[in-house]
Amino acid sequence: MSTLARARRGLGAHPFALDAALAAFVLVCMVAGSFTDPHGPDGATWGVRTPDPLSLVLMALGAAALVPRRRAPKAVLALTSGVSVVESVTGDPRAPVVMSAVIALYTVAATTDRPTTWRAGLLTMTVLTGAAMLSGPLPWYAQENLAVLAWTGIGATAGDAVRSRRAFVHAIRERAEKAERTREEEARRRVAEERLRIARDLHDVVAHHIALVNVQAGVAAHVMDKRPDQAKEALGHVRQASRSALDELRATVGLLRQSGDPEAPTEPAPGLHRLDELADTFRNAGLHVEVARADQGTTLPAAVDLAAYRVVQEALTNVQKHAGTGARAEVSVVRVGPDIEVTVLDDGADGTDRSDGSDGTTGPAPDAGGAGGGGHGLLGMRERVVAVRGTLTTAPRYGGGFRVHATLPVHATLPAHAILPVENRTDAAEGPV
Repeated sequence: MSTLARARRGLGAHPFALDAALAAFVLVCMVAGSFTDPHGPDGATWGVRTPDPLSLVLMALGAAALVPRRRAPKAVLALTSGVSVVESVTGDPRAPVVMSAVIALYTVAATTDRPTTWRAGLLTMTVLTGAAMLSGPLPWYAQENLAVLAWTGIGATAGDAVRSRRAFVHAIRERAEKAERTREEEARRRVAEERLRIARDLHDVVAHHIALVNVQAGVAAHVMDKRPDQAKEALGHVRQASRSALDELRATVGLLRQSGDPEAPTEPAPGLHRLDELADTFRNAGLHVEVARADQGTTLPAAVDLAAYRVVQEALTNVQKHAGTGARAEVSVVRVGPDIEVTVLDDGADGTDRSDGSDGTTGPAPDAGGAGGGGHGLLGMRERVVAVRGTLTTAPRYGGGFRVHATLPVHATLPAHAILPVENRTDAAEGPV
């Protein structure tokens, strides 16, 4: 920090001391000016006149009034103007007491608004100049009288300019601080949204593949001794499911790498073009899955395509987890006007009740979040569908089973953010979004 900056900071921390020093300086200037005759034979001559005691008292009062000028600027202006008027009427020779009124007028202009400055400035100039011209010992057109008019105008103008500059600097500073806060909030919001999106993708990948691994591992353990060929086939499915899980995890976690990190292998995001492959993984795990498509080869936006794929993946995972491999599931993808409708039905073969109680029944909500329920499977489906401006319905079927129905727009106009805030989440088993 420079010496000048340190001095400004020190003076700003002690404004009363600064005003006291200013008052002393003004007093010295007024006293020195009262001993000078500007109309001497050789120009301004020092010591040819001496102020009377009343002038000295008025100068001291005018200077002392400047000490509290920051606390009560209008009162100080009134006091210094009154002292100047008294000096203009009684002083002979004239002492420059008006100097204190000019400083006070500057303070009022610098600390108030422009209308107040105009009113105070015009009133002060009129009163002081009129008193000097009408009551003083000099002719009304004397240079000293015109100087009163000029100096009061300069004081008001300078104070208004300082106030305007301070307001301008303050506005710029506020605008910069607001922009900085906005950038920080936007960065935090984007980080939170990205974390939620990655967490949702990780949940979808892990829930699906680990459920398959769990089922196939159980099959392998059951038939290991009696049917080793079937156990070997089940272990092959375990290996394939784990490899797929690792590939998708690598692609998702690769988004967390910094710009300077080595590039990791990635693959395109899954979509409905991999629907048959997805169904085969469940068929290999023992779940009977039928797929019917009437989407007429519609090409979907990447976000809508991924959302549709994840809805089917999560719904079939829930069927396998809650209804068992003995259940039958039906997947349909149909183009209906401007929308794609994705429906997953199951017959609930093991009789498990998977409603959330909204229809009067009880039982754990369907989810792939864990063996104990209470995960985020249906919640993730709901968020994905809403993020692309679609609707989702999840409800038990009459007579048993469960129904998941998603309506997704073919030409989705995505919002600026692709993830709902956490506080807007609701239980996905409540019905249509």
